Amino acid sequence: MANAAVEFFEKHKADMAKMQKEMPDVVTGFGALFGKLMKDGALTTREKELVALGLAVALRCVPCINLHIEKCIGMGITREQVLEAASVVVMMQGGPGFTYMPVVMDALDALKK
Repeated sequence: MANAAVEFFEKHKADMAKMQKEMPDVVTGFGALFGKLMKDGALTTREKELVALGLAVALRCVPCINLHIEKCIGMGITREQVLEAASVVVMMQGGPGFTYMPVVMDALDALKK
């Protein structure tokens, strides 16, 4: 079975280029918001990424899960830390969160973590 996360990451770069061309104000505006909020403050950037990952899993947003795991891995957050953060969603949400854990693991596998 193909890993959907691998397919996502292969397509994502082209999607972002297309959005930048056709919707530059949206891309720039979202990028500015992301940049302002996702930096060290009272919480570290690492902590904020783990919160974002938890929300992505809770909201069942597969692209968000993939992208926040990619950011986590880029920051040196380990597979074990990602899985533990995502597991908090299972504790809080039960079955719906539980069913998205394979999505988390697929993204980690696609990023070789």
